[in-house]
Amino acid sequence: MTHSIDVLKRAALLTVLLLAGTFSATYAQLGVGRPVGQTIVDGIIAKIDNQIVLRSDLETIMAQEKARAEGKPLPPDMQCRVLQSLALNKLLLAKAETDSVVVEDSQVKGELDRRMNYFAQQIGSEKKLEEYYNKPIKQLKEDLRSQVKEQLVQQKMQEQISGKVTVTPREVRQFFNRIPKDSLPYYSTEVEVGQIIKFAKVNTTAKQAAQAKLNDLRARILAGESFETLAKQFSEDPGSGAQGGYLGFFGRKELVPEYEAAALRLDPGGLSPVVESQFGFHLIQLIERKGDKYSTRHILIKPTTGSTDVNEAAKELTNLRRRILADSITFAKAAKDNSDDKQSGANGGLLQNREDGSSYLPLDKLDPAIFFTIDTMKVGHVTPPMPYRTDDGKDAMRIIWLKSNTPPHQANFKDDYQKLAQAALSEKKNKALDEWFEKNRGSVFIEVDPQYGGCKLLNTVN
Repeated sequence: MTHSIDVLKRAALLTVLLLAGTFSATYAQLGVGRPVGQTIVDGIIAKIDNQIVLRSDLETIMAQEKARAEGKPLPPDMQCRVLQSLALNKLLLAKAETDSVVVEDSQVKGELDRRMNYFAQQIGSEKKLEEYYNKPIKQLKEDLRSQVKEQLVQQKMQEQISGKVTVTPREVRQFFNRIPKDSLPYYSTEVEVGQIIKFAKVNTTAKQAAQAKLNDLRARILAGESFETLAKQFSEDPGSGAQGGYLGFFGRKELVPEYEAAALRLDPGGLSPVVESQFGFHLIQLIERKGDKYSTRHILIKPTTGSTDVNEAAKELTNLRRRILADSITFAKAAKDNSDDKQSGANGGLLQNREDGSSYLPLDKLDPAIFFTIDTMKVGHVTPPMPYRTDDGKDAMRIIWLKSNTPPHQANFKDDYQKLAQAALSEKKNKALDEWFEKNRGSVFIEVDPQYGGCKLLNTVN
């Protein structure tokens, strides 16, 4: 039996492969992180029905694993483990095709938007991202669309196979007891940090200016000017503006409520009044309806940058902080009910570790702004409201809570239960995936390059 501690590594590997790490594999496809001048020799090394594994797939992830190892030697079987996981992903895709498992276009679009926001944040802005690759954001999304769609299908299949798997405290204890004492991992300093964010309010003057601009454009369209031409010229939605404002087809509840309600009140060709949403102000034209889906084009105008007022956000956070410190509300409840950052808010305000999904963050990998904020804080302290700029450039205020600060230590059951429970769950899910693989591998055609025939999981050819 493989040592239980290997599950931590295997779980991380599966995450990279199934979620593109969530971003590292996508970065690899875009070319980020590849040494200048390095060319990966390509070719098919495995076929699973009509799915293929390319040598570049294997080499890219191996390069990522080597970089992650920071000079330490990789396990001798790492290449086989990567190939096995790639083959599992392709089998998931092959079976998804025969089982008619699909993902909605809106989900693919949402994931592409999320990744582009992340890339833009890492490189500095959307403009810098476009300059770096010499491509518009829309083209970058198109380049990644098929890969992202495959990953979402793989996730959906994996969820069907192992989504209902759970572990009990007894199973976590048994998992921990199987780890050899000399193999227990050593954890560096880790912290749990929470935040509550409130966006700055756009001042009335800026809102009125945006509305006036759209009302002027509306009058021009009603007078006979082309909606598409004006959208290309004035819309501040970089994705649809270049397409004359065209957004494509969406189903119910796939767009923000204000937009959907205004669009569905229109007849085909009809023009809405100015509509406000969280993104700014819209002028909407309904193009057509097909069953429960509808297509529209819009012109988006955002209130002028720098026209926001953080005072109201600061007052709200000061109130919340006072209640939290008085124990009249927990930080988690306050974050869930009030934070404008829905992702951390849903997690009780706690920031998430992208590596393993936990709330424990290695001190040396913290955002510098948070690191220097909590450096002198005591556990349980909540900061006064502080200025903050969101990843997409919005002005905001936030309060930060230091929930825990765990010094360096060797793993133990009491302090590291959450990590151990996650690892035990990963082991159980991996077992379910392995069983599914063994059960279904015979139902598809599998061919592997003889060079990789030593990878035991793939030795049997149908």
